[in-house]
Amino acid sequence: MGTRSTIALEFADGTVQQIYCHWDGYLDHNGKILAEHYSDPFVLRDLIDMGDMSSLGTQIGQAHPFSQFVSDTEEFKALPKAEQERIKAENEALYEHAKDQGYCTFYGRDRNESGGGAKKFKDFADYKANHQYEEFEYILLNFDGKATWFVADHSDRYVTLAEAFEAEKEETV
Repeated sequence: MGTRSTIALEFADGTVQQIYCHWDGYLDHNGKILAEHYSDPFVLRDLIDMGDMSSLGTQIGQAHPFSQFVSDTEEFKALPKAEQERIKAENEALYEHAKDQGYCTFYGRDRNESGGGAKKFKDFADYKANHQYEEFEYILLNFDGKATWFVADHSDRYVTLAEAFEAEKEETV
């Protein structure tokens, strides 16, 4: 079961864009990766430009198979068994390489789906009123002149990601 999340960025002009991420949205995974690898608004913009994703990695990476499995289309089934096995092995190797490298997996780039582009909002108020709600909602805001990560955890109350990490640490003690 996926722990769904959203990832958003407030641009310099005040507009906001948001994407969806299906897997591992909790603080200790997506929150940690966002804080460590996507705190630069320009890097985050490149991530947002890729659209909705299945899983967040430590780097955007390159196109790769969406999963280790090959689709059993009629065309694939018509191939000789040796060719099927070669394709399966190559697909699995490319998938494992992407996973080992920490690549993100996107619905558009890696599964060739359409319609998963970033959702756009005119400002933060519009975002708050109309954004896609998920279990964890991450947004990089310009806060006191500095890019700062905020998160809402199963609620509409945003706290800094640093505060959320600290609260989570206190809960486990």
